[in-house]
Amino acid sequence: MVLLIGNIFRGQFIDVIEWLDNTNTTMVYRFERFNNEIKQGAKLIVRPGQMAVFVNEGQVADVFQEGTYELYTRNLPILSTLKAWSYGFNSPFKAEVYFFSTRNFTNLKWGTQNPITLRDADFGPVRLRAFGTYAMKVKTPKDMLEQLVSTDGLFQVEEISNQIRNEIVSSFASWVGRSKIPVLDLAAQYRDLGTKIRTEIQPDIDRFGLELTQLLIENISLPPEVEAVLDKRTSMGILGNMNQYTQFQAANAIEAAANNPSGGNPAMDWGMGMAMAQQLANNLGQANNQPSPATPPPPPGAELWHFSRNGQTFGPFPVEQLLQQGLTADTYVWKAGMPAWVKVAEVPALASRLSTMPPPPPPA
Repeated sequence: MVLLIGNIFRGQFIDVIEWLDNTNTTMVYRFERFNNEIKQGAKLIVRPGQMAVFVNEGQVADVFQEGTYELYTRNLPILSTLKAWSYGFNSPFKAEVYFFSTRNFTNLKWGTQNPITLRDADFGPVRLRAFGTYAMKVKTPKDMLEQLVSTDGLFQVEEISNQIRNEIVSSFASWVGRSKIPVLDLAAQYRDLGTKIRTEIQPDIDRFGLELTQLLIENISLPPEVEAVLDKRTSMGILGNMNQYTQFQAANAIEAAANNPSGGNPAMDWGMGMAMAQQLANNLGQANNQPSPATPPPPPGAELWHFSRNGQTFGPFPVEQLLQQGLTADTYVWKAGMPAWVKVAEVPALASRLSTMPPPPPPA
């Protein structure tokens, strides 16, 4: 009883209506006083970054921008038309007062709870996750009061942040799917993408009396297993020539082992030796498989001959190279213009040269 009387007593002498917010998360605060009575001549203080809304019997009466006001029914035109002042303008009047914080609420988080499946030109179907931050502020207190606040005397940011986050994620998935931007090129589009998504969903945010002032995309990521494969692909591109890299690594390992003879690992040393031997064999094999320097073409006008051995045809060769192929008098030869193959013995120019050549060396 004593407490109730004290509240009534204090309520009758309230002459300053103001709100000092120390939470940084409160968007709307309803000024509480006994029986919602406001004395004639009370002072209303609306600080920078605030707006005040008077509500009478569930109907928005007056909206005050920042400033200091003395409250009389005669200077509250809208409220005055809503009330029948049977007791004159000097009696207290009843109205609910809601303070709105119009500051920017920043560093609010958004992100995809589940991956978004998209079709990418490079990777095919991929699953993407994205996250970032956004900022919002009160734009139209009347709409926010009617759509969100209602009779809530303490409206916090988290009461609307989930809804805004869902709007962002939905728009993000739709816009990225339509844009057809390759996944590897999305990082260059973060700022433009955030601006376009913010502009796209602002009409949906307007109905709540809010404004989305900023939307930032901090990261768009692939699944861990895809990122691991991508990292390997990048590493291969950085390493370049794998043979040279292997040789370099093996040389470093051998040098390190030589500088530490007492701390070597026999199994490791054997393994490095085998790796080097294998690498040397591969290099030799590659050297042997490389084509020999090209033989210079025969001089213009030289005769070109073909010869036959074991059913196979070889050539064409100039005379000097032809005689180096191990011909005998019975070897069949042919050149352009001849009607048929003939034996070397039947070609005087070749037979005479063949007879002057020394016999091949005996087998070792």
